[in-house]
Amino acid sequence: MSIDRESFRASMRRLAAAVCVVTTVSEEGGRFGLTATAVSAVCAEPPTLLACINSGTGTYAAIRAAGRFAVNVLPAESSDIAARFASPIAPEQRFTEGRWVSLATGCPVLESALAAFECTLAGVTEIGTHGIVLGGIEAVRLRPPHVKPLLYAHATYGAFAALEPARGAYRGQATAWLASDRRLADDAMHWGLL
Repeated sequence: MSIDRESFRASMRRLAAAVCVVTTVSEEGGRFGLTATAVSAVCAEPPTLLACINSGTGTYAAIRAAGRFAVNVLPAESSDIAARFASPIAPEQRFTEGRWVSLATGCPVLESALAAFECTLAGVTEIGTHGIVLGGIEAVRLRPPHVKPLLYAHATYGAFAALEPARGAYRGQATAWLASDRRLADDAMHWGLL
């Protein structure tokens, strides 16, 4: 099956993803960063995550050279920072908004980030126009769990809306058919549907 570039882009815009700013710092102290939504946990032992980054960006080259990066998971009220790091402005100008600190590796960490992970570069895999950077997590900074993440879907920023009333309304109906399929019931419980 073949898919054209525009169909692929249109379908990817429908995926909801947490918005992150991936940052690094060069040996000379220059800061680099970009907005990313393709960020994921890899494993807990050793603690590792990945980020997919366009290999033509200055941030990608800086991460490879520095061997370290940070992933800042943005809170819902930070769409302005996400837009700033996705814009074509000079690398250092991206950091003029928000308060930036550092933890273990010296990479820029947004103080208001929902979560921040400082990583050492554990590996890189290049596929087409992007590189998948694997990061061994060296330090973590978390905000309280009630803070909502910024999401990106349908080419716009947003946040989760609670669906508690709907979940309760279907509980009785779902119980009968879930009882006949244990694997489906386990999946429903895992995802918080029951």
